[in-house]
Amino acid sequence: MIVPMTRLRVIAPRDRLDAVLHVAQDLGRLHVVPPATQGGLALPLPVAREIRRRRQIERRLADADDAMRLLHLAPAAPPSTRPSLGGALQAAARGARAARRLAARELALRDEQAMLRRYRAVLDAVLPVLQRLQVTDAMAAHAVVMPDVTSADQLRRALRMSVGPDVIAEARPLGDGTVVLVLVLPTALQAALDAQLAASRLPEIPLPEGYHEGLVQALPRLAERLAAIPAALAALEQEQRQTAEAWRVPLLAARAVLADWHAAAEARGLVGLTPHVFVFEGWVPTLHLPVVTEALQRAGGPDGVIELVERAEWGEDEAPVVLQNPRVLRPFERLLGMLPLPRYGTLDPTPFLAVFFPLLFGVMLGDIGYAALLAAGAWWLRRRQAPGTVLRDAADVALACAAAAAIAGVLFGELFGDLGRRLLHLHPILFDRESAVLPAILLAVGLGFTHVLLGLVLGAITLAHRSPRHALGRALSAVMLVLLLLALLALTNVLPKAHFTPVLILLVAAVPVLIFAEGIIAPVELLATVGNVLSYARIMAIGTASVMLAVVANSMVGELGSVTIGVLFALLFHLVNFAIGLFSPAIHALRLHYVEFFGKFYDPGGRPYQPLAHWSPAGGRPSPTGGVA
Repeated sequence: MIVPMTRLRVIAPRDRLDAVLHVAQDLGRLHVVPPATQGGLALPLPVAREIRRRRQIERRLADADDAMRLLHLAPAAPPSTRPSLGGALQAAARGARAARRLAARELALRDEQAMLRRYRAVLDAVLPVLQRLQVTDAMAAHAVVMPDVTSADQLRRALRMSVGPDVIAEARPLGDGTVVLVLVLPTALQAALDAQLAASRLPEIPLPEGYHEGLVQALPRLAERLAAIPAALAALEQEQRQTAEAWRVPLLAARAVLADWHAAAEARGLVGLTPHVFVFEGWVPTLHLPVVTEALQRAGGPDGVIELVERAEWGEDEAPVVLQNPRVLRPFERLLGMLPLPRYGTLDPTPFLAVFFPLLFGVMLGDIGYAALLAAGAWWLRRRQAPGTVLRDAADVALACAAAAAIAGVLFGELFGDLGRRLLHLHPILFDRESAVLPAILLAVGLGFTHVLLGLVLGAITLAHRSPRHALGRALSAVMLVLLLLALLALTNVLPKAHFTPVLILLVAAVPVLIFAEGIIAPVELLATVGNVLSYARIMAIGTASVMLAVVANSMVGELGSVTIGVLFALLFHLVNFAIGLFSPAIHALRLHYVEFFGKFYDPGGRPYQPLAHWSPAGGRPSPTGGVA
C-alpha cells in the first residue's frame, strides 16, 4: 500500500531553527519542503562563506567515499562517538590522501608488471643464450625480432659477410610464429652491425625505460625486477589492510558527520524566514504524526506552532510516496524499481505483482525438475545474503516462482520434460503441454483475460475520485470485455446461442456511453485491450517450447549410440533449456505486467519520500516506521 501522509507546518522563533532541524533529523521521518505560502517570507540566500563551506563539505564527502572505496571498506554503522565538523573534514582529507597514495603505488606496480610481462617471451628466449655464451663486457649483444626462421637465416648470412665471421647469431622462437635473433659480437664490430641493421631496416627490441644500459646488463636486471614485483604487491596489500583497519572507524565517523551536516544544510535552505520567525513544511507518515508533532513542539519552544496543513491546500502530486507492504511482499517491490513510483493517491501494484508474476512464470516454466533446481539455487543465494539486499530479495522472488513452477509441473505432469513419465509413470492432472496445444492456448488467454480485466477494474477504482467520467469509461471497458467473452462463448455453443443477441445489443448500446466517457478513440482502445488479452498466448508458446526442448534432450540418450555421450548431451540440453526457462519467462512476465496490466491503472510520477535523517551506510528504502530501512 501507499502510506498515508500528512503535511505539517512549523512556525517558531528564528533562534530555534537549529534545534528544530536537529530534532527532525533525529526522528528521521520528516520530509522537508518549502512553505506553500510565501507571503512575507524569504528563502535564505547563502552568503559566500556558506557556499564555500558547502562546497568544502561536498569535496570531503567525495574524499571519504573515495577513501572507503580504495581501501575496500564495506559500509557499516558509524561509531557512536563522532568528531566535530572540523575533525571530520580533516579525517576525510587525510584518509583520502593515505588511500590515494597506496592506490597510486599499486597502480604503478601493476603497470610496471604488465609492461615487463610483455618481455617474458624475450627473456625466456634470449637470457639462456647470453648465459650459455658467457657474454663479457668486451662483447655486445643485440636482439632482433624476425618474422620467421628463413628471414633469420638470411640475416645471419648477410651479417657474417658484411660484419665478419666473429658475429654469433642464434634464432629462438617466441611462441607466436616469430623468432628472435640473438646477436653477440665484439664491441669493435658494433658500428658495422649498426650500419647493417639500419640498411636492413630492422630495429632492435626496445628496452623499457630505465633499462638502457645494454642487453647484457638490462635483461638479467629486468628478470630480477619481474620476479620481485609479486612480493612487492603482497607487501603493499598487507600495508593496505593495515591502513584500512586504522582508518575504518575515523572514515565512517567522518562520513556520518559530513553527510548529516550536508542534509541539514539542504533542509535549512528550504526554510522560509522573517526577521523573527522561521516557517517550513514537511510530510510525515500519518501513523507517526503524534510522535513527530510532540517532538517538534518541544523543540520549537512555547512560542512555536505546529499545525496541520488542510487537505484542500495541497495536491496529490505534491505528497511523497513510500510503499509499505507485509514482509513477504517486500521483495516484489524490487520489480517496481525499474518504473517511476506510483502517484500518491493511486494504487500500489505490489500485492498484485506478488500474485501474478510467480503465477505467469510458473505456468511458462511448469516443470518439477527445473523448479527444484531453481529453488535450490535461490535458497543457496538467500542464505548468503543479508536481509534487505537486492540479491536476497531476488532469491525470495525466485523461491516464489519456483513454488509456482512446481505446482504447474504437477498439473502438467512434467519432470525434466517427459522423464517423469518414462521413469516414474507421472501423468498430467490438467493436460499434457506436449500435445494439447488448444487447452494450453485457452489457459494462457484465460489468464490474460483475468489479468487485463483486473487491471481495468483497478483503473476504475483509481480514477473514481479524480476523474469520475474516465472511471466510468474504464469500468465500462471491463464490462464490455466480459460481454465480448460471453458473445464468443455463445457463438461457440459453450453458452446457449439465445444469449448471443442480448449480449450483442448490450455491446452496441454501451459504445456511445464509452465514447462519451473516454472519447472517440475509445472503441479502438477497446480493440487494443482485446489484443492485450490475446498477447498472453506467448505463455503457451514459451511453455510448449520449453517442454519440447526437454523431450528432445531426453531422446538423445538412446539416439547417439553411446549412452555416456547421450547422457552428456542430454545434460547439456537440459542446462541450456533451464537457462532459457529462467530468463525468458521472467522477461515476458515482466512485460505482461508493465505493458498489458499496468497500462490499465498504473499512474507513475510519484515523488520519492526523502526524510531528513542521519546518514545510513546501507542507504536503503524509505520506511514509514522511521528513517530508512
